[in-house]
Parts: sequence; C-alpha cells; structure tokens
Amino acid sequence: MDTKEILGKFEETVTTYIRELDGVSLDQLLWKPAEDEWSLGQMYMHLIRSAQWQLRNAALCLEPGGGTEVSREGKTQLGEKLFTMGSFPPDRVRVPPSPQYTPPQPESKEQLVGGMQDTLRKMSEIEPEIALVFDPITEGRSESSKEIARNTVSHPQFGGLNALEWLHLIEMHYRHHLLQKQRLDKAWREAQG
Repeated sequence: MDTKEILGKFEETVTTYIRELDGVSLDQLLWKPAEDEWSLGQMYMHLIRSAQWQLRNAALCLEPGGGTEVSREGKTQLGEKLFTMGSFPPDRVRVPPSPQYTPPQPESKEQLVGGMQDTLRKMSEIEPEIALVFDPITEGRSESSKEIARNTVSHPQFGGLNALEWLHLIEMHYRHHLLQKQRLDKAWREAQG
C-alpha cells in the first residue's frame, strides 16, 4: 500500500471517529464498563497520544543522519505478521492499568475532535516526505533516499519500523480500535437499559 492509500484510509477512519462523537454525551465519553477498562474518551485519548509518538518515530526515520534511536533493526516475527496481514487481528488487547500506559479522561469532546484533526493534519504533512523516499520512481534516484529508507525506530512489540511502516501502523491502529469503540457503544446502550 502506498502513502496516498494509507492517508486516504486514515482520513476515512478519522472522519468516522469525529462524526460519531456528535451523538455522544460527555457522560458516555467518561463512562467505564468496569473499573479496569477504558472509557470511550480514554480510547480516543490513547489513539491521539499514540499517533503523536508514532509520527515522531516516522520523522526520526526520515532524518538523514538519524539519531540515537534510529537503527537498521528489522521487524520481529509479530511485526512481519502484522504488516503481511495489513491489519491487527480482531483480538482484544488488555494491558494492566498503569500511570505510563493508561490514558487520562478527556476534558471535552472538543479536545478529542481537535486531537483527531491535529493527527490527520500531521499525517498529511509527513506523507509527501515519506512518499519521496518510498515511491518506486524516486527511490532509485538518490543514494540518500535509499539510506533513509533503511532507517528504523524500534517498536516494543513489532521491532524496527521504517517511516512508511510507522505511517501504516497509525492507520491500522486507528482502524483496529473501531472494534473497541463498537464494544463500548454496545456496553453503554446495555447499561442504559
């Protein structure tokens, strides 16, 4: 999948997230089905915050000299499987609550809409830079593009990802959390009787 396709799919997903906020109250955003589960608002905050980290890593990969976090490390077996499938498996992922990982509750719907829009804007800004490096036509033109294409930043589970893979990971991650959103919406309706 090329960068334009990734960005197009991401834009569709973000549009869905924003549109569906229209019918959601702040009470629903903050409601948690169980103490050890996230609210819908926390899920949105997770998506926004994780995308900022992922975009930062994509940008690091594009730096010609790379920084200390940049390497030529390859993907793990799990990372290879994820990118071969082109999506996360539909499995539910549970992480124990922790101050480092558990996202805060949102302050407002506007905060979430703004965060989603900001992420989409940043994706749109970095996409042409990534396309220049990974486009099959331009890739063969310069030695520096070939070097940059080999730069990776390590993901804790998926191993070394290059800039294109970080961009694709953001899209897959947002799409994957639509399943969690469906579960939370259903649990809210059931709790309301």
